[in-house]
Amino acid sequence: MIQFDSVSMRYGNGDEILKNLTFTLDPGSFHFLTGASGAGKTSLLKLLYLDQKPSHGDIQFFDTHITPSTVMDMPKIRRKIGIVFQDFRLFNHLSAFDNVALPLKIIGAHDSIIKDHVTELLTWVGLDERMHAKPPFLSGGEQQRVAIARAIIGKPDLLLADEPTGNVDPEMGLKLMHLFAELNKLGTTTVIATHDEGLVKTIGAPVLHLDKGCLTYEGGS
Repeated sequence: MIQFDSVSMRYGNGDEILKNLTFTLDPGSFHFLTGASGAGKTSLLKLLYLDQKPSHGDIQFFDTHITPSTVMDMPKIRRKIGIVFQDFRLFNHLSAFDNVALPLKIIGAHDSIIKDHVTELLTWVGLDERMHAKPPFLSGGEQQRVAIARAIIGKPDLLLADEPTGNVDPEMGLKLMHLFAELNKLGTTTVIATHDEGLVKTIGAPVLHLDKGCLTYEGGS
């Protein structure tokens, strides 16, 4: 479970970007995160993948309490999180295959398991003929799919994705959402930040909506 209790966040001495957020992400839940540009979506994602600490309040994160003064084992917790960044953040010196394999190598998976799982996943997202290409030689949509494959290969406890369908065509976008949904069914708590209202309506999952740093819940089946 991930629970926010009156959480606010600011950068340095600036104004609060997020204000008194209180909500709970139950294990295995699926939410969209929406809001206009500048509403605070990226800042909330940063709190969720532990790139920032709150300036006020408490976050209970995998049974660990995170407060402005918390000292904790960030790498250990981050290994439970899969992240799809909007700017991909792939390693340009590594092939698509090796980028996706990184989470499995970090946990010490056997080479044969890495080969089988990475090959299967890259094939599923349509990159079976591009898996040995490096990111500079891949299109934006191909890089997006590599980033998604890397985020989910280790079946994380929490998956965060920032506009994961923004660089792919609608057909591939729906296929990727199906992949997220299947991972979610296995127990991964999933938060997808998106501007795509059509996608939100198609999936029908609950929505966390930010407006000027404040959070409201919207519908969803």
